[in-house]
Amino acid sequence: MTAAKLSPDYLFEASWEVCNKVGGIHTVISTKALTTTKKLGDRYMLIGPDLSHEGVNPEFEEDPELLKGWRLSVYEEGVRIRVGRWKINGSPIAILVDFTSLFARKDDILKSLWETYHVDSISGQWDYVEPVLFGYAAGMVISSFVENFCASTDKVAAHFHEWMTAAGGLYLRKYSPYIATLFTTHATVMGRCIAGNRLPLYNDLAKFNADELARQFNVVAKHSIEKMAATYHDAFLTVSDITANECKYLLGREVDCVTPNGFENDFVWSGKEYDAKRKEARESMIRVAEACLGTKFSTDPLIIGTSGRYEFHNKGLDIFFESLRQLAASDKLGREILAYVTVPAANNGPRLDLQAHLADPNVPIDPTQYKHSTHYISEPAWDAISLAIDNSNLSAVDSKVKVIFVPTYLNKADGIFNKNYYELLVGMDVTVFPSYYEPWGYTPLESVAFSVPTVTTTLAGFGLWVNKLKEHAGVEVIRRDDYNDKEAVANIADALLRFAALTPDEVKKARKSAAAVAKTALWENLFSAYEEAYAEAIEHSISRTNRAVLDEGGAQNEQINFVKQQLISERPNWSRLMVEKSLPARLRPLEELSRNLWWSWTPGARDLFEYIDNELWNQVDRNPIALLDRLSMDRLHELENDERFLAMLDAVYGQFTAYMNEKPDPKIPTIAYFSMEYGLHSSLKIYSGGLGILAGDYLKEASDKNVPMVAVGLLYRYGYFTQRLSADGAQEATYEAQNFQKLPITPVRDAEDNWVTVEIAFPGRTLSARVWKCQVGRTDLFLLDADHEGNLEEDRQITHYLYGGDWENRLKQEILLGIGGVRALRAMHIKQDVYHCNEGHAAFIGIERIRNLVGRKKLTFSEALEVIRSSSLFTTHTPVPAGHDAFPESMIRQYMSHYPDVLGITWEQFINLGKTNPNDPNEKFSMSVLACNLSQEVNGVSWLHGEVSKEILGNMWPGYFKNELHIGYVTNGVHFPTWIASNLRRLYARYFPEGFEGHVYNIPAWQKIHEVSDKELWHERMVLKNKLIDHIRKRYSDPNQVRLDSPRQMVQIIDGIKPNILTIGFARRFATYKRAYLLFTNLDRLSQIVNNKERPVQFIFAGKAHPNDKPGQDLIKRIVEVSAMPQFVGKILFLQNYDMDLARKMVQGVDVWMNTPTRPLEASGTSGEKCVMNGVMQFSVLDGWWVEGYKEGAGWALPMERTFADQRYQDELDAEMIYNTIEEEIAPKYYRRNHENVPYEWVGSIKKCIADIASNFTMNRQLIDYEDRFYYKLRDRKQEIVAGDYMLAREIAAWKRKVSAAWDKVKVVDVQRVKVANEAIYVGSKYHFEVSVNIDNLKPEDIGVELVLAKQIEYGHSANVLDTIALNRIRTEGSVVTYALDYTPSHAGTFDYALRIYPHNPRLPHRMDFALVKWA
Repeated sequence: MTAAKLSPDYLFEASWEVCNKVGGIHTVISTKALTTTKKLGDRYMLIGPDLSHEGVNPEFEEDPELLKGWRLSVYEEGVRIRVGRWKINGSPIAILVDFTSLFARKDDILKSLWETYHVDSISGQWDYVEPVLFGYAAGMVISSFVENFCASTDKVAAHFHEWMTAAGGLYLRKYSPYIATLFTTHATVMGRCIAGNRLPLYNDLAKFNADELARQFNVVAKHSIEKMAATYHDAFLTVSDITANECKYLLGREVDCVTPNGFENDFVWSGKEYDAKRKEARESMIRVAEACLGTKFSTDPLIIGTSGRYEFHNKGLDIFFESLRQLAASDKLGREILAYVTVPAANNGPRLDLQAHLADPNVPIDPTQYKHSTHYISEPAWDAISLAIDNSNLSAVDSKVKVIFVPTYLNKADGIFNKNYYELLVGMDVTVFPSYYEPWGYTPLESVAFSVPTVTTTLAGFGLWVNKLKEHAGVEVIRRDDYNDKEAVANIADALLRFAALTPDEVKKARKSAAAVAKTALWENLFSAYEEAYAEAIEHSISRTNRAVLDEGGAQNEQINFVKQQLISERPNWSRLMVEKSLPARLRPLEELSRNLWWSWTPGARDLFEYIDNELWNQVDRNPIALLDRLSMDRLHELENDERFLAMLDAVYGQFTAYMNEKPDPKIPTIAYFSMEYGLHSSLKIYSGGLGILAGDYLKEASDKNVPMVAVGLLYRYGYFTQRLSADGAQEATYEAQNFQKLPITPVRDAEDNWVTVEIAFPGRTLSARVWKCQVGRTDLFLLDADHEGNLEEDRQITHYLYGGDWENRLKQEILLGIGGVRALRAMHIKQDVYHCNEGHAAFIGIERIRNLVGRKKLTFSEALEVIRSSSLFTTHTPVPAGHDAFPESMIRQYMSHYPDVLGITWEQFINLGKTNPNDPNEKFSMSVLACNLSQEVNGVSWLHGEVSKEILGNMWPGYFKNELHIGYVTNGVHFPTWIASNLRRLYARYFPEGFEGHVYNIPAWQKIHEVSDKELWHERMVLKNKLIDHIRKRYSDPNQVRLDSPRQMVQIIDGIKPNILTIGFARRFATYKRAYLLFTNLDRLSQIVNNKERPVQFIFAGKAHPNDKPGQDLIKRIVEVSAMPQFVGKILFLQNYDMDLARKMVQGVDVWMNTPTRPLEASGTSGEKCVMNGVMQFSVLDGWWVEGYKEGAGWALPMERTFADQRYQDELDAEMIYNTIEEEIAPKYYRRNHENVPYEWVGSIKKCIADIASNFTMNRQLIDYEDRFYYKLRDRKQEIVAGDYMLAREIAAWKRKVSAAWDKVKVVDVQRVKVANEAIYVGSKYHFEVSVNIDNLKPEDIGVELVLAKQIEYGHSANVLDTIALNRIRTEGSVVTYALDYTPSHAGTFDYALRIYPHNPRLPHRMDFALVKWA
């Protein structure tokens, strides 16, 4: 068949550089696409990796409707793709493939490649595995498309570029053999390695054993897959004769075709625009050079340029600089030369002095800065280009050749030129690209495209191609081989000398010749080579598979029409109709009140809604929005004319407006608070337990105290589960969808009235989340919602359930909370002083904030880290290591592989942010470790928990000991207005209103509770207890709420539960460490207690176990089983579906609150705090808050210390102590009554409990503690660190980099210390310590040395540091600094001591901020 008849009907082209610019292959494919699209239209598709450039790939425009049905079917096959258009000329269809979904299958895929093709992947690292998985996924995508859309007679070709995509062709060879495959190597793996290691690639090519060298260079896997790809594709291609020769010897196969790289010149200006651009570029380059060098050019200089990747030898930079040296030394040079080296390198941003001078020439240049560079070079002492300039005549003041190094990407945001590369290239006179290893070479081609003559070599594919042209005066091709460097240098210098001497007419002729060469390289002239290659591949596939194809179009047109029909899928045009009730104008304030949760902790507002319709109020679970929605119009008209109600409404609304109109103190720090859950009211199901209730209380207190705080969380469609128990106690979890229209939330709108949304790049797609606002008094809570039709079904589920789904869903929730949360605040233009991360779930807020500073403020990662840490607080609530969320590295890589590039760090640096031990590949990525690394301050939630947190997290700072760490604590509190019973609040208000009103509670005022009569206080307590008993009886009378074995059991329970019996409550999340089972250790003993005729006791349990926590559910079942035993019926009860409403009734209505956690696993525990303010006494293990709260005579405590290491023995002991305490102390005190039947001793304990305990554990006290201990400090630190364009951040980051680079070289040279084995140590005597340290290139003040004194360290115990005493610097001899101390012991005893060396900088917030340590 002819080549025309064998042209493909469909063509797929796969490359790592589709929509992803890395190097020259991007230029090849993107420029060729226009020509290919003209020939094939939408039957040409490109496939690239979806690297999730933060959801917005600047080269890709997604079209959700394009191939939508097929895209979903591919997703069902396990591969996520995005389909759209590549934003280049021709707008070809582009399919971006998320290969991360194959991570879990990587071992099977690599095994398959070995078994089928002997691809040896065993040594491949992630830089091999990721591209292989991408290639494999690309093959799957092509196979799926062909199966769905192509006829069996269609000629289909798939073209794969470089080893990174080779797995795709190998996949098709096995699973879709009828597809013709092509493989192009642009530069062989081994060719790059040989050249990069300075071996003579060209002269010894035939002698190399490529397989052996691959082992030597540790590239076996890459070489292996490239070699197999060359063997098992239908056509094997390369781009130049140079690489064709490489393939012959290094891959063992000659290529089928050489396809030279072309380009399109549509990006080249012409006419007046070209002249203006050239003039502007020259002026800019001369102006910058004169500013850098501090000298003026006397004439118009010849501007020479070179550019490319920073490969000093391979790109010929060594040859280039040597030729410039010869040029500078030449007597024949009669013209000034300005050489620009635009090679991206490690830098710390643009020179500030140069920026300032360019903006205002009166601002002087800093003479201490390196004059040959436009940017701060990261390591100038090691930089090869800087060294090449400095160690030569090029650095001389009178040198005729001036060199300027531009070590950054020219992307219009470099900070000096603010132009792209082409906008400088156009102003150059000649370019030089003397590469040693250059399979093709686009940089000289780009140069001639702009009519800039160039010098290249015979070792560049482009150079060899040019040599075949008849005329190429605009391109000088210098001969290079492995051994003629001196000859090449001389020839380049000579070529530049000759060019400098050209007359204007000769220059014009050379520039015209250069442009002519460029036109010869247009794709319209070179694409035929690809057409021949496609025909050869198709012909080979036909003979390989022995199949028939259509010579002419046949059913081609029908097939094309069919495909076009699939491109756009029609959908119904639905519109949503919302019908709402409108309140009469007089009642309109009710609407505003109902949508602000202020009503929920304001008694008058609660009474107002209850008055409207008490029965309906209870039916709608006290949700005022639902109440107003269901209210009849008749009742609304009645309320309009109800004078009593209208007076109540006006009073409440007046109170509300006055409250909302109060302005916060501008001196108070502004806070952004992030939490996974918030317990605000039972109608808003976005909480599960203590963490959420605490966060909800915190927002309420911030509102009451008028602290300028905003909060961020997730809006769950189903929230936490509703609990039902079977008759035998089995927990049944049901999830009820929340109707967002009936919740106190509203969509957040932007200035154009659009719903504010945030987007996050997920593998293969973009997650979109809508932002809602919940008003918590004066505090705004913003909630993110992913459950909308713009997302895939799996992503809509992210915000379905609190703590629901698998670990991958948990990670997605935490990415949405942290990254999405920060983006939401930015979208709403909200900037806060301090960012408070409530538990590790939200730790990604730090990552996103760093990304903003790196991308928007152009800070380096280390500089941005200083800024973020200075304003970040991390609060941990978890008392056990296993409780901290941690994810496998592969999962983090799947969702965040793009982040290191965005942040300017490596993957290892990124993943180590979440690891305690960076060298452990099996350690998971801990969100708590990440939060610690990104936060200046860390705290636990009680004193004891702070100490436990030091144990758990202490390994992050191995040079410091537990009691030295910066981890602090703030003991949790509870929101008084939310949890205090209304009758008690009224009582307290009569005696000490100042104790809980205003912005700061008056704690001593609570002592006035002692002025309340015992009788009155006991009466109010019994009112609450009767309410609880009535509620329980009502529950057990309703079969819909409680499932019982028989009506008889119901009667027994209703009759058995009595208000005059001592009632002990136990309600919380049922986790095993809470030890709810303790009470049931000895059932006979328990029966004696509950059935004691004189002093009976009844127990009320409530709580939920996580649906995945089988042991916790078994505990609930056991309690229900026991409660059904005859001796316990009506005396032990379990109330199902524990929520905020039931919690409020229980903490107000029982007599004693019992808490029995395993020590020290209760971080704080706030339920007991809610109890004590209501006069309910606490009986608890001394753990969490009770360690600080317990007062003898105001509650009971099990000791904090363990008696047994074996938990079973400890449980038995604690159970006996519980039984004894109830029988011997609690029950007798409760039943001891006076003549008025008042338990006067008990009431005395209640008063002590309220006055001495409850007063100290309010949320008001907690918030004040956070302000005093953390918020003000962080706000001040941030202001200091960002001042002067982040000057302190930049300085500290630079200092840390300097110290880190030198730290390994810091050595202890000599130590003099007390020889305790030879002499006694006496109190009052002086003892001399001396340490000599070689500090390398650091300053003496950069190092501190101190004596660390600790209590005698016992085996297996950590050190308890008593004191640290600094040694003083006494002398400096070169790089050796000596520090000394005359130490005088002040106490007798046995101690351990050590000498610690550490980086010293008084501007650090604390030592853990930079915890490098050495020991002498």
